[in-house]
Amino acid sequence: MTTPEEELLPATRRALLHRIAVAQAEGRTPSFVAAVVRGGRTVWHGARTSVDGHGPDENVQYRIGSITKTFTAVLVLRLRDEGVLDLGDRLEQHLPGTGAGEATIAGLLAHTGGLAAESPAPWWERTPGSLRPELADVLGKQPLLHPVGRRHHYSNPGYTLLGALVERLRGAPWEDVLRREVLEPLGLDRTTTRPQAPHAGGWAVHPWADVMLPEPAEDLGRMAPAGQLWSTTGDLARFAAFLANGDDKVLSAETVREMRTPAAPAEAADVADGVTYGLGLQIQYRDGRLLVGHSGSLPGFLANLTIGVEDDVAAVVLTNCTSGPLTAGVGADLVRIVAEAEPRIPEPWRPFPDVDASLLELAGPWYWGTHAFALRLTSAGGVSLEPLSGQGRRSRFRANGDGTWTGLEGYYAGELLRAVRRPDGTVSHLDLGSFVFTRRPYDEGASVPGGVDPEGWRGIG
Repeated sequence: MTTPEEELLPATRRALLHRIAVAQAEGRTPSFVAAVVRGGRTVWHGARTSVDGHGPDENVQYRIGSITKTFTAVLVLRLRDEGVLDLGDRLEQHLPGTGAGEATIAGLLAHTGGLAAESPAPWWERTPGSLRPELADVLGKQPLLHPVGRRHHYSNPGYTLLGALVERLRGAPWEDVLRREVLEPLGLDRTTTRPQAPHAGGWAVHPWADVMLPEPAEDLGRMAPAGQLWSTTGDLARFAAFLANGDDKVLSAETVREMRTPAAPAEAADVADGVTYGLGLQIQYRDGRLLVGHSGSLPGFLANLTIGVEDDVAAVVLTNCTSGPLTAGVGADLVRIVAEAEPRIPEPWRPFPDVDASLLELAGPWYWGTHAFALRLTSAGGVSLEPLSGQGRRSRFRANGDGTWTGLEGYYAGELLRAVRRPDGTVSHLDLGSFVFTRRPYDEGASVPGGVDPEGWRGIG
């Protein structure tokens, strides 16, 4: 139950209902169900259906297709965090003999392993998984279509390999590991590998007539880690909150932040579209807003989970038709509606409990050549450095505990920042990966590479 402070305004709720009503009507789908999460809690649920007097609630299962991949990625990252594997490891080191072993684990997570998009015929989504009992049946005779690590090429077999990797290293079926390590700790008791009542049936809607055809619901067998799961808006809302904030029972906030970080090379079309891929998560820049999550589809079903991390708003969209509503667009719209109508209220500003005087001495303007930057103190002894113009290289830096800092993002990610002091203890300059930042542009009293012209600054006479 939400408190009055958590509830959405009536106008916001109506706008959300209107958006999914349009999606259900124009997308010509039997049912359409959605939820919105804010502050880690579900604050709205809505449904539209072609059945009079009945609407699916937050406990009705739908098939979620490739959102399953995000769950599989969580299992792999748990293995990494435990030290069982490294993301840079080749698959061959842990799962030999697949024919795709040169791909790295990170590459499989980000779809840069060079593998084909689909398994060999017949189409795996509409045929029993028993037709592909072994990994060789999933991969085919030529599993690699592209050089490993060179391009993003979405691959369902790649996530089959990751599921097999989990099984090999855990010594248990993927389904059992998922239930034990993710579903139960997060309380996702309505997320299952096979449908459990109440659940929606999957339908194909004729493109030129208002008639429907039931779709088969096959057990995907080996392909399960790529798309097997059934879930509800209630469970996926809780999963969205986990992906935004982490949960130490499953993955830390730092690791889920890593999942949300771009990990795939972007092609020209991707740059134009503002889309890329992280570790088991799709990333897009839309309407001035950075969104992460995943879409899913299987015959008879479409699904989407979208998170606006900075806005602290997430949306879940589920429907039971093969094609029709553009669920990714609807999910993004639901996030936008709430974020624009009811912007996130920031936490109150509070001063630091204490501050090191030698650190405070570094705060303020610095110059790299003639480029002006501002160094600001952040929490836990960290700092940030950003151009005063608002354009150019910027980064946050983590304190290392020895008077130095390590860059966390952008051009300076991993680079070392340190304050260089004179023999009398005063600060001469900052050194950032060999770049010298001085208190004045080309300060003649600092160690500026190449020196400073002794005649100083001048005009044209």
